[in-house]
Amino acid sequence: MSTVFLDMAMSLDGFISGPDGQDHGLHNWYFNPSEPSSQVIAELIESIGAMVMGRGVYGVSTEQSDHADDPYQMPHFVITHQVPEVQVKDARVTFVNSIEHALEQAQAVAGEKDVCIAGGANVAQQFLQAGLIDEIRIHLVPVLLGGGLRLFDHLNGQRIDLQPSRVIEATGVTHLRFRVRKS
Repeated sequence: MSTVFLDMAMSLDGFISGPDGQDHGLHNWYFNPSEPSSQVIAELIESIGAMVMGRGVYGVSTEQSDHADDPYQMPHFVITHQVPEVQVKDARVTFVNSIEHALEQAQAVAGEKDVCIAGGANVAQQFLQAGLIDEIRIHLVPVLLGGGLRLFDHLNGQRIDLQPSRVIEATGVTHLRFRVRKS
């Protein structure tokens, strides 16, 4: 069975973007990777059968991506409150209105491969609150942003126990992996 994992770059003080919504270098390790990071990226891309993200992250990724060079050529499920009446031209993208529908469809197309929850603090928090995440992968960047969008801000006091499973140190980032302990 596939693993459902959350994958995010984060500052040491817990932000996934700065106060202005920009990444402030949180993804520099990805676009100019050292050898350990190159291996992490290759493993990530190879393992994913489907991706789930929020509407805001999808909008940013389509503005910044040349689809011909996009290594994430798997199906994308975009969670939004307003599903467009006309789907986008990109056949990989399906808009859905709930995390449950997104996960159900993503797991169906992913098969034995993993489902990556890749975008948006709100979407990540919803999946965590619902107990639908098996693993958390954080790419911890040694910077203090001092403000912005926190990844784990709105968990409503819910305790989530984690089991560390991997640490890889690389230039400009430490790749952390945790299994979510299910009760």
